[in-house]
Amino acid sequence: MINRREFLASSAAFAQAPKPRRKPNIVFILADDLGCFDLGCYGQKLIETPNIDKIAAEGLRFTQAYAGGAVCAPSRCTLMTGMHLGHATIRDNHSRRNGGRVPLRAEDVTVAGILKKVGYATGIFGKWGLGEPGTPGVPNRQGFDDWFGFLNQDHAIEYFTDHLWRNETKETLRGNLNGGRREYTTELFTREALRFIRAHRNDPFFLYLPYTAPHTDIDAPSDLQYASKPWPPEARTIAAMTGYMDRGVGQVMNLLRELRLEQDTLVMFASDNGAGHKTYIPLFHSTGSLRGAKGEIYEGGIRVPLIARWPGRIAPGKVTHEAVAFWDFLPTACEVAGTAPAAGIDGVSFAPTLFGAKQPARDHLYWERPSKNRFDQAVRMGKWKAVRLGLGAPIEIYDLASDESETRNLAEQKPEIVARARGLFRTARVENPEYPSRANAG
Repeated sequence: MINRREFLASSAAFAQAPKPRRKPNIVFILADDLGCFDLGCYGQKLIETPNIDKIAAEGLRFTQAYAGGAVCAPSRCTLMTGMHLGHATIRDNHSRRNGGRVPLRAEDVTVAGILKKVGYATGIFGKWGLGEPGTPGVPNRQGFDDWFGFLNQDHAIEYFTDHLWRNETKETLRGNLNGGRREYTTELFTREALRFIRAHRNDPFFLYLPYTAPHTDIDAPSDLQYASKPWPPEARTIAAMTGYMDRGVGQVMNLLRELRLEQDTLVMFASDNGAGHKTYIPLFHSTGSLRGAKGEIYEGGIRVPLIARWPGRIAPGKVTHEAVAFWDFLPTACEVAGTAPAAGIDGVSFAPTLFGAKQPARDHLYWERPSKNRFDQAVRMGKWKAVRLGLGAPIEIYDLASDESETRNLAEQKPEIVARARGLFRTARVENPEYPSRANAG
């Protein structure tokens, strides 16, 4: 967990950077199931993402960024709360106890709630996944003033849905009911984000824009420039879904420029977990040389793209190999907003990395996947990565510095790393009744 020394060191680095003209806006854009290498700025050759690539060219690109988890809901929980999966309220898409959805609790503290208290307008447009209607987990009860989108991941597969939620009211999309002009949710979320920015141009704002693209089901208004590509039809549509999202990102960036807010706005872009369209990973090389994909705690399931842009504050065209994770976003946002995070979180601000300063050392990064049939765990300790696929299973050890594909298990050669990992698998987490680990099996 973050300690006072780390926070002060990080704050000192931020204080040395040029002072902003006003309290900065924070925009976090999240793709859904986008692979680490599905963007041009990460080497993608087939899918065009010029607007997202421009953010990277004008900012900082991370090569060792990690999602909070291998699937949707837990990953988003860590992003919002600053807690990794050993301490988070939501640790898988469904409860391991009864198969239901688990909401955030009233006592959970989100980045939106913190920023709202220090004068930020807060808005979310897209996919939430952290609370059902009437629960403490809905966005408006977790710090967001303005909300429009899908509450859960099952509904979010409907790109031409007949309804979405606006704050705590269900809003019918009549064009998708009666054969009128079809309303594509990716474009709707962009529209709402633009409205929010215009409404709060004179106020500091936190905009969270979690698109559903390019998650399944596979659907788009057209296949854009990919219609004639000699690929399977679904592959063409997947590329187009990413293209519609990229267009939306471009519209957001253009509006910030038009309103002269660029130098007052930190923009970040990431994906919620590894590539989800496993059939087409080989075609698009979505995971590069990484092992695994969405749902797995190998690198291909949890390593994600992350880019950050803030003209005048973040140097353009830079690349960092610093290892960061979703739970680091909350303390980073708090730092740039000039406030402190809640005590006891797991995240460490990566503001020093954003501004070219030395990042405080950290001991480890931790993940777990308490799926229905197995309890998986992973921990990264510097260059070492440990994986255990089920309680009681052998611990695998990989040297990510020389083997990011996780093909050479060094457990027999590194008993001391195995011992360290075994200890962290036990101590880096607390039991959660919705996701019991059956710890006596290990």
